[in-house]
Amino acid sequence: MPLYEHVFLARQDASTQQVEELTTQMTGIVEGLGGKVTKTENWGVRSLTYRMNKNRKAHFVLMNIDAPSAAVTEIERQERISEDVIRYLTVRVEEHEEGPSAMMRKADRDRERDDRGGGFRGDREGGFRGDREGGGFRGDRGPRRPREDEAAAAVEE
Repeated sequence: MPLYEHVFLARQDASTQQVEELTTQMTGIVEGLGGKVTKTENWGVRSLTYRMNKNRKAHFVLMNIDAPSAAVTEIERQERISEDVIRYLTVRVEEHEEGPSAMMRKADRDRERDDRGGGFRGDREGGFRGDREGGGFRGDRGPRRPREDEAAAAVEE
């Protein structure tokens, strides 16, 4: 059977329980049509790049699906009907990723960075820009050229 990765975005004001029920409903549709959901990841509430249907945030859910195309078609039809689903995307893949998805690895990496206590630019080695070689306020651009009136005053002296 073909393999799919399916991501849907649910409204931010939907509770976590409602999102889980929606995921369970979609899983039931896939299993009812002879497929199976091999992995489900809830990425939580994340900010959207731009507003969609008056929402600035959404619950993100990933499902790895091993099912016939009819099951994916039915899931997408149900999501179009549902008022809780803002957007969805289904991509056919050659094989499913083993382990956590890239989004979950990123979340773990961010969590580790926060635990270390670093993460802002003040922690860089080498100090701030004023410590550059060549020094001065102008940095790498070299010394300042005199303005015309300053050059004329210097010639007159």
